[in-house]
Amino acid sequence: MFGKVWRAFVAQVNKLANFFWEMDPIAQMQLEYDNAVEQLKEGRTGLEQYRALVERVTRQVKGDEKRIADLTAKVKSYLAVNDRDTAGKFAIELKRAQDELKENQEQLQLHETSYQNYLTKIQHATKKLHELQGKIQKYDAELKMSAAEAEVSKLAQSLNFDVTTDFGQLEDVIQRKIDTNRAKVRVAADLSGEGVQEIEAERRVEQAQAEDLLRQFEVDMGLKTPETAGIQPREKTLGSAETTPEQKEAALKEVEKQIGS
Repeated sequence: MFGKVWRAFVAQVNKLANFFWEMDPIAQMQLEYDNAVEQLKEGRTGLEQYRALVERVTRQVKGDEKRIADLTAKVKSYLAVNDRDTAGKFAIELKRAQDELKENQEQLQLHETSYQNYLTKIQHATKKLHELQGKIQKYDAELKMSAAEAEVSKLAQSLNFDVTTDFGQLEDVIQRKIDTNRAKVRVAADLSGEGVQEIEAERRVEQAQAEDLLRQFEVDMGLKTPETAGIQPREKTLGSAETTPEQKEAALKEVEKQIGS
């Protein structure tokens, strides 16, 4: 029973870990890269310490070689003066120095080989890290671009001005408002011209009446004859008398009144 509960718990934890793992893969890659960089820094520090060991052994080898050279010279010198006892002591010391040199040379070769191997591995790891950094930047850019393309694709679909889409319906509302505004303008223009023909006809009638009255006035005042004024002579009715000055003055006032109205 406990084992089942534990496995179920582990499965849920793994599911949660996968969720966070996949939620931001670029961040996960960057984390792995940072961890690798830290490990590489530690490896470089270790390599520096190992190189210090190699330098110390190298210094020992050089010291042994100098010591052997000195002992060899002393053995030769004492042999030259036939002091074999002293020469023998230096010969024994020379043999020990040669054995130490051989051992140190073997150690130096071993350490130098190991150092070169470690150096090659760290150089390779550094190169891989540079490549990984480039990949992270590339993947990050491609991921952002692909996300942007997906958003643009969705936006392009949503911007479809079909009547079944929101934008299409909004466009229809806008067009209806435009039609309504244009209709208001047209109606206002049509109303502004209502009765214009009738008014114009009435104005022409008044002008014609005024012109007739003026012509008649010119004839009555003796300024023109009916023929020159373009007025047909009036037919005198039976019992009609000539126009008196009072009648002419009344007719003039009537004409002025008509003109003023």
